[in-house]
Amino acid sequence: MTQPLLRGTIRPGPAGPAGRASLLVLGPSLGTTTTLWDPVVGALGALGDPAHPDLRVLSFDLPGHGVSPAAREPFTVAELADAVIALVDSATAAALGPDAAPESFHYAGISLGGAVGLELGIRHPGRLLSLTVVCSAARIGTAEGWHERAAQIRASGTPSMVIGSAERWFAPGFLERDPAAGAGALNRLLDIDDESYALCCEALAAFDECDAVAGIAVQTLCVAGELDLATPSALVTELAAAIPGARFAEIAGVAHLPSLERPRDLAGLLREQLAATPPATSAEEPIGLAVAQDPSARTAAEVYTAGLAVRRAVLGDTHVDAATAAITPETADFQDFITRYAWGEIWTRPGLDRRTRSFLTLACLITGGHEHELAMHVRAALTNGLSRAEISEAMLHTAIYAGVPAANSALSIARTTFAALDAEAAAPAPTPTLP
Repeated sequence: MTQPLLRGTIRPGPAGPAGRASLLVLGPSLGTTTTLWDPVVGALGALGDPAHPDLRVLSFDLPGHGVSPAAREPFTVAELADAVIALVDSATAAALGPDAAPESFHYAGISLGGAVGLELGIRHPGRLLSLTVVCSAARIGTAEGWHERAAQIRASGTPSMVIGSAERWFAPGFLERDPAAGAGALNRLLDIDDESYALCCEALAAFDECDAVAGIAVQTLCVAGELDLATPSALVTELAAAIPGARFAEIAGVAHLPSLERPRDLAGLLREQLAATPPATSAEEPIGLAVAQDPSARTAAEVYTAGLAVRRAVLGDTHVDAATAAITPETADFQDFITRYAWGEIWTRPGLDRRTRSFLTLACLITGGHEHELAMHVRAALTNGLSRAEISEAMLHTAIYAGVPAANSALSIARTTFAALDAEAAAPAPTPTLP
């Protein structure tokens, strides 16, 4: 795409230079704009936050929503997360200059915005200081349902969504109690680009990170609305249970958009989340890609548990279960070593995202001639967000620095792995057995 997927607005902190303030990035729900978060931002200011007095707030719009350009090509939720990183980097460069170090930030998102946050936790953990996921899940709805909604939008436009959105977004009686807030959100829905809305639906149809969220190693808060039908509390509870160390909170009497229905309640939860992590204190000490948790503070059991979660998220349960089943007394210590040191100590570090670690792993395996593990890490690279073209390009690059024979062998293994994945995808699903 020739233009950025996302645009947003940034509000500097009330005191001090922008470069010294912690950054909070806010992601909206499908069909809403940056105004969705305005009541919460106002409530945060009213509550005050002595730990983050200079908090900056960057709110962004989804493609074709608000100030973001309309989209005409498909995109994924993962690509929206990448676009958030690009937006933050652009804002940092504007504030501190083009040579400024990458900045870490707090993130909070509602619904689709929450799904974007999960992808940030999976793909860019080193950029997150904290993650707040509101009325969202690792998989939202069904692919069939999202494709049906996309078709409806293309046929009848966003006006056809007003009644259904009102029923999903708000608890019974809210529109009568606060008609201005409800009508304002529904009126803004009418201005959203139809095709962009449909493409957002299709991105959600393909979004499924139920396995990968177990590898998120960022301080996470999962918030549910008591009366939310789109992402019920039980679903948000499952998400919190799947993310190591995540907290769960429920806001009473609200449905899918608590930022409009109970902004002070959501602001209070968000303030607690922000207070649990240290802010940036000076421009000379940028937040950068800091480690979320001091590795020396983790017990051996915590390191092993975190490593096993990342190993499963990257390699898949099938591979890890097979490796576990094959353990013998002679290999038990080695398997423990791999889980604790490779996956628990290195792959959980937030200094590099998993895409980058996959690039490095492929290059190291090719250079070292370790072909036995290459197919496994080609699959892992796809899981971590690399495309087949990017994997092939990385292998071509190694031909210059590791040798043409090594790259040729690697490309052959990648080709065989891609063919096996295509065959697996084309195989008929097993017939379910009814209880």
